[in-house]
Amino acid sequence: MQILLQLIASGISVGMIYGVIAFGYQLTFATSKTLNFGQGEALTLGALVGLTTINFLIGQAIATPWAYLLMLPIVLAFGLLQGAVVELLGVRQAIKTNSEAGWIMATIALGIIFRNLAENIWGRDALRFPSPLPEQALSFGGIRIQPMEIAIVVGALLLMLLVELFNRKSIYGKAVVATANDRDAAGLMGINTRIVITFSYALSSMSAAFAGVLVAPITLTGATMGAVLGLKAFAVAIIGGLSSGAGVVVGGLILGIAETLTGYYIESGYKDVPGLVLLLLVLSLKPSGLFGKPTIKKV
Repeated sequence: MQILLQLIASGISVGMIYGVIAFGYQLTFATSKTLNFGQGEALTLGALVGLTTINFLIGQAIATPWAYLLMLPIVLAFGLLQGAVVELLGVRQAIKTNSEAGWIMATIALGIIFRNLAENIWGRDALRFPSPLPEQALSFGGIRIQPMEIAIVVGALLLMLLVELFNRKSIYGKAVVATANDRDAAGLMGINTRIVITFSYALSSMSAAFAGVLVAPITLTGATMGAVLGLKAFAVAIIGGLSSGAGVVVGGLILGIAETLTGYYIESGYKDVPGLVLLLLVLSLKPSGLFGKPTIKKV
């Protein structure tokens, strides 16, 4: 039983990383019905920019925990800028022309470009990201959890909560919600939906960049670290439902726990299978996702 609880605890931290990246998919889909297939590269760039920043601050004799906190605003600002660039270069024209193939191929192409830039700037070798918290595991009733794993869960939930509060309480957030509900009607009411969509892409990449600096201290950082995470997060978004913010969190937890259990009880080489099986089942039985709402497309 203790081993099972240990695996579940580990799966929760992994699942929350999937969830916060998938939350970015949900943000752009809500406002524009488009997705940024370069989310994984946004995570990678966030982690690498964070690594460069934190190493510089540590070199200035700033303690690692304080350097990490000072690094966060820089990474978040970088994520916002990177997402806005993706929307401007890869999505805006495709939305104008109603070209689904356009934004799909453009975001994939930009993701490849960002990955190549990362390889040329930081190299292809895996790099160690300094941890702001002690690396010695804490024990809770025999369950050992690293402090950074707790920070991942708390940080991911806090980010999503702040975005939800922004959408519900601020005038700009209400413009985002209005655009998500009906983009044409929001435009007729005077809302600049183009800016709202750009903002949703900025928030999406910011969440991925934040996920990058959350997961980097417990993994090795590199130019390809976000590729697999981005794909798994997309599966989570489909499983939970692209129209549900809570759904992507639950979907992330389901996938993270399923992977850890499969890797231990069956074989580590099969840990990706349950998620893929669940994805196929959801697409077959409930295409809108476990918590998503089916939409009626007007023709």
